[in-house]
Amino acid sequence: MSRLLKSIALGGALAGAALTGGCAKVQAHHGYVFDADLVNAVQPGVDDRDSVATMLGQPTLTGEFNSPEWYYWGRNTNSLAFTRPDPTSQTVVRIRFDKNGTVAAVDKMGMEQVAQINPTDEKTPTLGRKRGFFQQLFGNIGTVTPGGMGQQPPQ
Repeated sequence: MSRLLKSIALGGALAGAALTGGCAKVQAHHGYVFDADLVNAVQPGVDDRDSVATMLGQPTLTGEFNSPEWYYWGRNTNSLAFTRPDPTSQTVVRIRFDKNGTVAAVDKMGMEQVAQINPTDEKTPTLGRKRGFFQQLFGNIGTVTPGGMGQQPPQ
């Protein structure tokens, strides 16, 4: 009898370990991996696009219109199992260029740029009828005439 209890206890412990093993905290990094020395080496008025690309690599994002700005973006997140990842740190470096392609400014931003957006669960009002699934599926039966069947073409 004690052997049965021991095997049940062992099986329960293994099942518990397997179930809680999926709840481990996951740490992840997304985006650019920053080297502070390289970022600090970019000097306004001295460096140009080619030297910045050589030092830091290609940017994560570029400005939308005629690309006078380059963005290097990196974020660390923590999440538990299947929950939404929470940002723990974020670094954004924006490098602005003048008309000649020389660095005009280097701006560094952090977590103050992270916005928490909570979408509403309310429905958007729409015009028209409220129809069920089957009304939408079978609603046009009989309302559309089969064109070209037995009718004379217009002259």
